[in-house]
Amino acid sequence: MPEDDWQRAVLGDVAASADEPGPPPAAPNPAPVSPPPADVTAPAQADVPAPAVADVPPPAPEPPAPAPVLPPEATALLTGKPRRGDSVPRRLGRSLRGIVGSSAARVTAEVTAVARQLQQPVTTGRQIVVTSVHGGAGKSTVSALLGCAYAHYRPDPVLVMEANPTLGTLPVRLAAPSLRWTMSDVAKVVNPSMRFDQVIGYLVGLPEGGWLLPGSKGQIGARVSLAEYQTVAVALRRYFAITVVDCETLPGELARSALAGAQARVLVAPATAEGVAAARTVLEWMGSVPRPMLPGTVVALNSTSPHTAIDLEAARRYLRVGDVSVLHLPYDRHLAAGGAVRLPLLGQEMRDATARLGAELLDRAVRR
Repeated sequence: MPEDDWQRAVLGDVAASADEPGPPPAAPNPAPVSPPPADVTAPAQADVPAPAVADVPPPAPEPPAPAPVLPPEATALLTGKPRRGDSVPRRLGRSLRGIVGSSAARVTAEVTAVARQLQQPVTTGRQIVVTSVHGGAGKSTVSALLGCAYAHYRPDPVLVMEANPTLGTLPVRLAAPSLRWTMSDVAKVVNPSMRFDQVIGYLVGLPEGGWLLPGSKGQIGARVSLAEYQTVAVALRRYFAITVVDCETLPGELARSALAGAQARVLVAPATAEGVAAARTVLEWMGSVPRPMLPGTVVALNSTSPHTAIDLEAARRYLRVGDVSVLHLPYDRHLAAGGAVRLPLLGQEMRDATARLGAELLDRAVRR
């Protein structure tokens, strides 16, 4: 089978079993138990053949009870429709410029080129890890944006994993309907012999496309261990063309391991003077470790305010360490309001920036 046909071996199992209902996800088969040696003094009923141990299917793990992404009291706080990223005057102005402007053809060509990059073939599963200089930089939001963009542009399976401390916002940002299995749960049952339809039974199907594996269900004290992450990341990689990992903040042990094993990396930093300074320090550290992490790294300068108070071009020059590229994510009213990320509601600038970031990361991931 050719290398670029890797998904047929995984997804073909689903088509082969389409006519019959698939079995529920099952734990790994236990090792066969050897029967005890025959007892020459056993009574006559010993001649009755014993049931074959190997024919008894292992019991499926008891599914955890589903948990809401937000408690009902918090959900009741939401009022009205989600806010659009662009105001009405801004959308009208852009429409008029697109009609009478001479740059419409150039914009169309740029959008087409970025879409082609996002849809380029992937021969083996690629992992893209998202981390940040500190909490609150927008790491989970960037992870959700990338997961939604890849699922929107690509026909092959896309997975978003949460390898983050508890009480993360990734399930909220991805509009997960509820949470059941966590990464710790899946680490106990996943094995290489599972079919694709069994694997996705442990995941959360997302409204925008793709699947989510949460790190927790919001419990205090429940964390993803390094061993659990490595087990799941290695086992699930073969099933998904692209895996986006919302990782813990540097310099945690899990973050260092995830970054070292990824094909592309995103360092999210606030578009502020202190955020740029911290990002430069992190980049210098990433280039000094025994296994350098700078190759395949992109810095995402995230504006959380409508007025950016730094010189973005000067910040790009300051952060160009090695072959690191720097992209700016502009302020967006839809994202600033919180809640689920909806691609159609993003402002045009944010949609374009998200597509460029996803294309740049995929280019770097494919080259490695």
